[in-house]
Amino acid sequence: MKLDIKEIKKLIPHRDPFLFIDHCEVIIPGEHGKSQKLFSNDEYFFKGHFPDNPIVPGVIIVEAMAQTAGIVVSYKLKDYAEKSVLFMSVNKAKFRKPILPNEKVTFEVKFVNSVKDVYKFEGTCFKDNIKVSEAEFSAMITYK
Repeated sequence: MKLDIKEIKKLIPHRDPFLFIDHCEVIIPGEHGKSQKLFSNDEYFFKGHFPDNPIVPGVIIVEAMAQTAGIVVSYKLKDYAEKSVLFMSVNKAKFRKPILPNEKVTFEVKFVNSVKDVYKFEGTCFKDNIKVSEAEFSAMITYK
């Protein structure tokens, strides 16, 4: 299922300037998905990271992977209107190549396991089909 930004906003609470996904494809609900983001030249963080050599901060890359996983899980649980996805941990983060202004990247996430309402995923970031970053992370789903 391919989701545009309007559909993504129905699944996760993130909004500008902290929504780092332009569109997402849920390949297997709750388990596997891919998203894309074009980091435009005027992203707010480029002013300070770094003024003479702007690159996307690693924490933004990991956050985008986590948002992708949040979309994939929330799509599976879309019948539960009152839910939150809360980031819990990040492990094994590696950053191989920088992402520069006006570059488009793809984030791919895959389910690793879950214990009760805690989901663990592995994520990878690609630029021009080359792996530039990866991490494992977990999040808790809470229901009201």
